[in-house]
Amino acid sequence: MYFVSIFYFEWYDGKNSIKGRLLDGLFLFLLFYDIMTSEKGENMKNIYIFGHKKPDTDSVTASIALSYLKNQLGMHTEPRVLGQINPETKFVLSYFKVKEPGYLNDVKLQLKDIHYHKGYFLKDTNSIYDSYLYMSEKGITGLPIVKENRKFCGLITIKHLANEFIKGDFTSLDTSYQNILNVLEGQEVLKFDSEIKGELLVASYRSTTFLDNIILNSNMILIVGDRHSIIEYAVKSGVKLIILVGEGKIKPEHLQMAQENHVNIIQTAHDTLYTVKLLSLSNYIRTILPKSRPISFDQNDYLDDFIEVSQKLRHTNYPVLNKNKECLGLLRNSDIHEKDRKQVILVDHNEKNQSVDGIEEAEILEIIDHHNLGSLTTNNPINFRNMAVGSTNTILYRLYVENQIKIPKEIAGLMLSGILSDTLIFQSPTTTELDRQTAKELANIASVSIYDYGMEMLKAGTSLKGKTKEEILYNDFKIFSVEDKNIGVGQIFTMNFEEIRKDLNSYVDLLNQVAVANDYYFVTLFVTDVIKNGSYVIYSDRAKSVLERAYMLENIEQGHYFENIVSRKKQIIPYIMDALTR
Repeated sequence: MYFVSIFYFEWYDGKNSIKGRLLDGLFLFLLFYDIMTSEKGENMKNIYIFGHKKPDTDSVTASIALSYLKNQLGMHTEPRVLGQINPETKFVLSYFKVKEPGYLNDVKLQLKDIHYHKGYFLKDTNSIYDSYLYMSEKGITGLPIVKENRKFCGLITIKHLANEFIKGDFTSLDTSYQNILNVLEGQEVLKFDSEIKGELLVASYRSTTFLDNIILNSNMILIVGDRHSIIEYAVKSGVKLIILVGEGKIKPEHLQMAQENHVNIIQTAHDTLYTVKLLSLSNYIRTILPKSRPISFDQNDYLDDFIEVSQKLRHTNYPVLNKNKECLGLLRNSDIHEKDRKQVILVDHNEKNQSVDGIEEAEILEIIDHHNLGSLTTNNPINFRNMAVGSTNTILYRLYVENQIKIPKEIAGLMLSGILSDTLIFQSPTTTELDRQTAKELANIASVSIYDYGMEMLKAGTSLKGKTKEEILYNDFKIFSVEDKNIGVGQIFTMNFEEIRKDLNSYVDLLNQVAVANDYYFVTLFVTDVIKNGSYVIYSDRAKSVLERAYMLENIEQGHYFENIVSRKKQIIPYIMDALTR
């Protein structure tokens, strides 16, 4: 792009001139070409940016905002979500007209991430000899065979070739004229047919014996030296192909007859014995394909699944296909150690059990979070931005400022929404002065009123109408590990707890069932009233004593109301963890 810009500005002499307009067009063409041949155009691997498994407004908007920032800095990233987004977040995305991020199921290693032998295959019309040479050159013991459209049709191994060399059919050919020419290192004398199929015959008798006893026809492939009487008999009989060995010559009159009778002729310097030995190897490779179809894998199959299957089969070579059953290459057991892990950036979490499935198989490039340090570890040093603020988006705002990247209006609106959601419009004790200052700056860019927009957003997200008990529990559900115990803590915001209170016993039953089914030590659901600025708690049976220790209560009851407790991060989890470790 640097060269294009210099060329354009140095020679540009006015928008209205012919020269200027031509260079305008050239500039746009080169600009388009530069984009198409950039790293993005070369199928550069995406870097996925995502929040936790129960996506809330802060995690979703942070993913989008960070992805925009990284792309402005020259990276190629995509924001993703790990689950269904909630009504509040849907409202936010709709309000600022931003597309919902795509769903990311996992980041497990797939076969497409492995450095297998891409492009290693041959067409079924190649010769057996071609296959041998290809495998020898590439140092492989197996080779996928494909049809003209790259559709996979079989696998040839060194074992199959060895069997053909020893026990193959040496009496007939089913191949192409070109294959025979290549294998025999011959010269084309006459060619009428591209496909050559017929029975092999060597002119080994005395000429008179041959002429008196052998009947030739159009299905014959004759191997002969410079025995002119036999050659004349062959061209008159219209045999399929004559192979002249030992650089044997053909008389002009016989060549003329062969031309009239459409007899194919090839000349080779090899003697009769070596020619016969090579000829069977000129057959199409498809003629020796095993009838049983070998095990193949899709490029999207997981590496773990491949390893499990290959350990049972104990084969060495496996074709890799795409969804259209087109062959992409060959995967060997020894290839699985070289791989390109999926690259990811995490926002709003750093706990393994809150992250995407297969996170341990991915390469974590960066983490931006405002929670306590969790269980994730990395093999290499990474950028880890962690600040004691109320929202991940507050941290992202600082990154935009540090990198001098202008924040678009819609991105500013998303970032503001994340801050207002996580701080409950600054009512949460996690709120810092930096959150307030940042929200003010973002509100100015987004052209919205903090309080009016914030209340409209919270109202959109607090309605429980039409939600099942399971949806309410899992609306924002996180798992925490304490003293080798997993606990589940759900939180939902509402303006009317009475909708839940009338079914309190059913909620308790559900929490007990979830705890048992998932081997959680206990499960709690905090129902936060955004108007009263407090939370009601519902809990599975085992949580009762823990909650009493955590909040120094003598006899807590289901639906107990905690005044001024709204932050799971700051007012719930630390107290529960302390109670469990005491």
